[in-house]
Amino acid sequence: MKRKKVILTVIITVLALLTALAGAGYLLFYSGGSASQQSYQEVRDSYKASEAVLLDRHMEVIHELRTDAKGRRLAWQSLKDISPSLIEAVIHIEDKKFYAHHGVDWRALASIAIKRFTAGTRRGGSTITMQLASILNEGFKPKKGRRSFAQKISQIKAALALERQWKKDEILEAYLNLVTYRGELSGIGAASRGLFDKDPSGLTQVQSLLLAVLIGAPNATYQAVGQRACLFALNAAVPCEEIKKSAYEALSSPYQLRQRIAFAPHAARLLIGKGQREALSTLDGDLQRVIIERLDSHLIALRVSSVSDGAVLVVENKTGEILAYVGNGGVVYSSAAQVDGIRAERQAGSTLKPFLYELAIERGFLTAASILEDIPLRLQTTTGLFVPQNYEKDFKGQVTARTALSSSLNVPAVRVLEIAGLVEFTDRLKELGFKGLREDPEFYGFSIALGSLDVTLLELVNAYRTLANGGQMGELTLKPVPNPPKPQQILDKRAAYIVANILSDREARSLTFGFENPLSTRFWTAVKTGTSKDMRDNWCVGFSDRYTVGVWVGNFSGAPMKDVSGITGAAPLWVEIMGYLHSTATSKSPRTPSGVISKIVRFDGDIEPERSELFIKGTEPANPGKAPAVVRLNREYETPRITYPPSETIISLDPDIGEENQMVVFQYNPPHERLTWMLNDERLASPGSPRLWKPKKGNFTLSIINSEGKTLDTVVFQVR
Repeated sequence: MKRKKVILTVIITVLALLTALAGAGYLLFYSGGSASQQSYQEVRDSYKASEAVLLDRHMEVIHELRTDAKGRRLAWQSLKDISPSLIEAVIHIEDKKFYAHHGVDWRALASIAIKRFTAGTRRGGSTITMQLASILNEGFKPKKGRRSFAQKISQIKAALALERQWKKDEILEAYLNLVTYRGELSGIGAASRGLFDKDPSGLTQVQSLLLAVLIGAPNATYQAVGQRACLFALNAAVPCEEIKKSAYEALSSPYQLRQRIAFAPHAARLLIGKGQREALSTLDGDLQRVIIERLDSHLIALRVSSVSDGAVLVVENKTGEILAYVGNGGVVYSSAAQVDGIRAERQAGSTLKPFLYELAIERGFLTAASILEDIPLRLQTTTGLFVPQNYEKDFKGQVTARTALSSSLNVPAVRVLEIAGLVEFTDRLKELGFKGLREDPEFYGFSIALGSLDVTLLELVNAYRTLANGGQMGELTLKPVPNPPKPQQILDKRAAYIVANILSDREARSLTFGFENPLSTRFWTAVKTGTSKDMRDNWCVGFSDRYTVGVWVGNFSGAPMKDVSGITGAAPLWVEIMGYLHSTATSKSPRTPSGVISKIVRFDGDIEPERSELFIKGTEPANPGKAPAVVRLNREYETPRITYPPSETIISLDPDIGEENQMVVFQYNPPHERLTWMLNDERLASPGSPRLWKPKKGNFTLSIINSEGKTLDTVVFQVR
């Protein structure tokens, strides 16, 4: 009986060998079924990682961003960068004779054939080269769990061709980079990082064994993987219990492929498109890292004031290139870490005031020495009374425009809006690139002077950069532009210079912020803060001779901050960043443009000390002889406007209130003259503002005229 079994085994072995040899001969003469033969370099060049990278201006990687949702593949790993223990383990488990055969292990194939006949096993006996051939050709993939005879022949032929054209190390390197290890982890880079959080060069012997086992059973349980790894490590010095423990730690819970480089997530999403492997940016990686660190530290300190989020933008004045783009910080505490705080629309607060003053100075309505009144003001609007107040809830009386802007006083800003005009100011904001403006300026009314407009940090920084560049405006860019378009002159360079000078005046801002305020730097800078209604947004934006920096802090959840002002919120970080930018080079004040003169002035009533002030030539006050020119309160340019009722207003009489108790307020501002009211071409007896009028049904035209009979403003309204 034993003799019959031996004879049967010999016969089966011979048949298997003949089959293998026949297959070999078949391959020598059969030309069909071959895979398209790619070179090693073609395969490597066509390899696409699932992670794209963002490069900074120095060609250094500053962010990894996943762009393929179907799998995880990291950068191609050269064989020299892969742990020798992994290479040894993979060859030991998958193909012991890899360096000896020419693509096909005929003896192994014969052995598998015998096992199929005797034990019914379906193990394929494929070499590493044959497996790589299958990876490179979709047509070799098994159908219904196993390959057909024709597929196997084509696979063998492709493996032999690979061995003729490729070097052994090239085959092994491609195999390790293309094979799937577990789940969506494809390639040794993703597998090593995803399962062990380390690069392939640092894999231990145990980790290498586990990864090698996973090639044959990618989704096996950690128990099965550990047990099989123990079988292949019987001669190793590593105890089986240690192998099983490592298998449990790596495979018992979902793997996580942690980003190694993640310094610019919001910029990466803007610049990296589908199918891109990398994108070049204008960012400075070192600066980006420093600002992230300092923003996070600053937000931690502001936690006691209920601040969770922040954003910082740094641009180069001359080129408009963005050097740092930190869309959010406070990842641990952030209410919405994915929100890009640089492009999110938030209420501007006082940050728009410089452009309002610039417009008035440019048009000749105002000078830096003009006297404005910071006194209680009540303006009637369609939604009720508008009563502007300062941050400190007090009033300063008469102040100069320089002091009013530097100290961010609210009532004077409303006065300047009355002088410059609401429509004119909103048109100027559009020119400066603020895209969130509504078509009807009346939607904002007087509140736009105090920053009721929703703006982005990107828009604000570019507007301030325009001031820094003498009124010339260009686009900001996150990627290098070889031939940028020529900037446009949006602001009058003389007015822009004067406003920049005001924003750099530490003494002028001391009225509100104190002389030694946190906005002061050891070098020349111009800066403005802003806080929105209900303390939901806090800004600090300003520039040096080379950089413009914008900082926002607040809460994307909409929750208000507690006791946070521009000085305590965004300003300390702004000063810190400016200090870092100028740690090796100072900032110099800009040159005085032609058309700007300096003149000694003193102020009527000595409201401020005598000083040298800047003027656009032709707007300076006259002075006889050598005495300083005297500046007095001048309302020459304050054209009175009817503030209530607004034009097109519909007023409804209340039937529940007696007609004798219903009155409408007629009001114009500024109330510096006793102007005469005209209602439907009839002069009203009582001049001045405010004036009460008993309403009656009908359509009305209301005007104000001066002593010369000139109509200064007209509105129409209806009473129902």
